[in-house]
Amino acid sequence: MNNCIRVLADVHQIKECREDIQRIKEKTKPFSRLFALAGNEVRLHILYLLHREGQMCPCDLSDVLGMNVSPISQHLRKLKDAGIVTDKKVGQTIFYSLEAGNISPILPIIKSLKTDIKETIS
Repeated sequence: MNNCIRVLADVHQIKECREDIQRIKEKTKPFSRLFALAGNEVRLHILYLLHREGQMCPCDLSDVLGMNVSPISQHLRKLKDAGIVTDKKVGQTIFYSLEAGNISPILPIIKSLKTDIKETIS
């Protein structure tokens, strides 16, 4: 295990950094939650598919991901509760889509996955 052996602490730097962290604390919470949710592989796959297709129902996501509808629905519920996806009911079917403004921090990741697939197919 590496231990930190510091000869001299920069008290001014530490104070400024602590103050910065306090200033950004409220702004980091939504990002942290978004990355925590998107950090789950299944949820990242769901986000990718919703970006690719525009909207999908849990049954289609279940078929694509080879999972039961129940865990897909649980993942969608977490994403919806966080404001990352939205839903609309058409008849008996609920379609999910991305809440565009709330996924902007991870959109470059999702777009890079689409680019990787296009390059692989070419």
